[in-house]
Amino acid sequence: MSKTIYILNGPNLNLLGKRQPEIYGKDTLEDVEALCAAEAAIHDLDIVFAQSNHEGEIIDLIHEAREKAAGIVINPAAYTHTSVAILDALNTFEGPVIEVHISQVHKREAFRHHSYVSMRADAVMAGFGVNGYRLAVAQMGHLLG
Repeated sequence: MSKTIYILNGPNLNLLGKRQPEIYGKDTLEDVEALCAAEAAIHDLDIVFAQSNHEGEIIDLIHEAREKAAGIVINPAAYTHTSVAILDALNTFEGPVIEVHISQVHKREAFRHHSYVSMRADAVMAGFGVNGYRLAVAQMGHLLG
C-alpha cells in the first residue's frame, strides 16, 4: 500500500525559474513537482504538492497532513527564519519531517543561518539545488519503509 507525503513550498517559490536564477536555478516549481513525483513512484509514495505565499495556508496544509500524510517535505522559504507558527504546526505532526532549501543558506546572509523549522526537522537538505527535493523524497521513502 502506498503512503502519502506532503511536499510544501513557501513564499515566492511560485517564481522558481524566474526569480534570481543565479541562486535558485532555472527549473520551475512544475519541474520540481515532476521530479518529486518520479522519485515518489520509485518508493511507492503518493504526493500532495502545494505552494503558498501565505503562512496560514501552509499551517492549514500541515494540519491537513496530520490526518492524511505519513511524512512532510517542506521548503518554508523565508518563513524558515521567521515562523514560530509553522514550527508549532509541525510539532503537532507525528511523522518524519524533512526541511529543504535549494540554496546553501549558510553561505548567504546571516539572517538565513537560523531556521525555526530545523528545530522539528528530522533532516535538512540545503545547497543541492532542486535535486534536494529528490533526495528528500528518497530519504522519506527510506524512513517510511
